[in-house]
Amino acid sequence: MLLLGVGASIVLSTSPVFGHHVATRADAMLAGHDHVLNLCLIALHHLLAPVHFASHALLIAGFGYALWDRARAALALSRTLRALKSRRPQLGEPIARAAMRVGLEPSRLRIVRGLPNPAFTAGFWHPRVYVTDSLPTVLDAAQLDSVLAHELAHVRRRDPLRLSLLRFLACTLFYLPALRRLADDLTDEAEIDADDRAASRGSALTLASAIVALAEWGATHRALGMSPAAVGFQTFQRVDLLERRVRRLAGEDAQVGTHVTRRSLGAAGAVLVAVFVSGMMMAHPLPADAVGAGGSHSHTASHCRHPGQAALGHLFCLGWHTRPAGAPCPHIGQ
Repeated sequence: MLLLGVGASIVLSTSPVFGHHVATRADAMLAGHDHVLNLCLIALHHLLAPVHFASHALLIAGFGYALWDRARAALALSRTLRALKSRRPQLGEPIARAAMRVGLEPSRLRIVRGLPNPAFTAGFWHPRVYVTDSLPTVLDAAQLDSVLAHELAHVRRRDPLRLSLLRFLACTLFYLPALRRLADDLTDEAEIDADDRAASRGSALTLASAIVALAEWGATHRALGMSPAAVGFQTFQRVDLLERRVRRLAGEDAQVGTHVTRRSLGAAGAVLVAVFVSGMMMAHPLPADAVGAGGSHSHTASHCRHPGQAALGHLFCLGWHTRPAGAPCPHIGQ
């Protein structure tokens, strides 16, 4: 359902912006119909033209913003990983043995001394798992296996890249606040999916106990003065997600929360309606007499027996009117 929501948001917000430029039959279908009941489509075309052009500008601006946001994130990640004094696991140490048991290649694993985040996966093209060197002292062997199996699921699914692309789409369509919240929901679901894959390799209760142990470990570090941002990801800071993960693994009913709010849905709905209707109206061909010199559409052309008035003044007309394709609107006066 989350993927359908994201897909629908993308299609409904972008297809009207470019659809009428590439469509071959949209103008033919609308030709000859200048009124729907008493609503004048010509006036509506003029009124919604600025909205349509604004949707182009917003989309271009959003694309630039998304490029900047992802470039900034990639640079920050690169700097952070270079600053970490990481090493490959040595043969025979507990973390290396756990990695071999779950099928995690040693080349994908890095051990960092004093890492405040117990374990995480990073890297777009070649994701690696970074763990703190003190992990074997916090977890027993079975728990360590379950944590590395969880991170292995992120590696195999390429979650860093997938979630980064999702963030790119959310930034591109920044004027749809619900899309970014849907992306946050999908980030949560990535953790749930990784839990399920890890639990399928062993005991779900073992993974649940490991999550609780790492959450307590992170709380201890925060109590010692470390910033929450340095301690770990939101999966160990957000109580609602932590409780959901543990309850699911323990076989209990867990309440599924969402970042989407009614306000964000309402705002997204209003934007989608404005973009979609304006795109449809731009596909509606204006009559020949309403096209000025040079082929540009004249906003001052008089029609609907309201010469000299703005488009809003002749938005509603009496009666139903149609015209043959290519013929001027019957309401355009001389």
